[in-house]
Amino acid sequence: MLALQGAFREHVQALARLGADAVEVRTPADLAGVDALVLPGGESTTMDLLLGSSGLREPLQAAIAGGTPVLGTCAGLILLARDLEDGVEGQRTFAALDVTARRNGYGRQVSSFEADLELADEAVPMRGVFIRAPRITRTGEGVEVLAQLDGEPVCVRSGPIMAATFHPELTGDDRLHARFLAGVAS
Repeated sequence: MLALQGAFREHVQALARLGADAVEVRTPADLAGVDALVLPGGESTTMDLLLGSSGLREPLQAAIAGGTPVLGTCAGLILLARDLEDGVEGQRTFAALDVTARRNGYGRQVSSFEADLELADEAVPMRGVFIRAPRITRTGEGVEVLAQLDGEPVCVRSGPIMAATFHPELTGDDRLHARFLAGVAS
């Protein structure tokens, strides 16, 4: 669990409910023995700066490039995106997921909302909490759409990487985390 900034505590709680032992990663040494990563929501430009000052950018880049499974939510999706439509000058991503993301794609804080989402292979809708959420404006080849909102992808997977524009950790519905852990186990 990248624990530099953002909604990491709620992810830790969701993972614990599913029996996973979440380690809070704040330094490169914290990565030792980690089987998977969660990049939480928060503020993507702040997270970018903190990745540099903590010394985590290069070790995380290497882990992701090496095939470590990753779940990114909201700002975590922005960190994983190959391209940003409106990134701040100099803002970097891991460019690990072949999508284009638009920061604050639904508008400012006052435009935050919740919506029911149909998650692939699930009969019961999942509640999505969208807080200054990014939009996925392009998906590349090999990117599977797991959930949509009004015809736009809001949750995707490509190989060992899963990402959502919303905050599944804020609802108490752990199905997305369970899917991620099932992928890690396999």
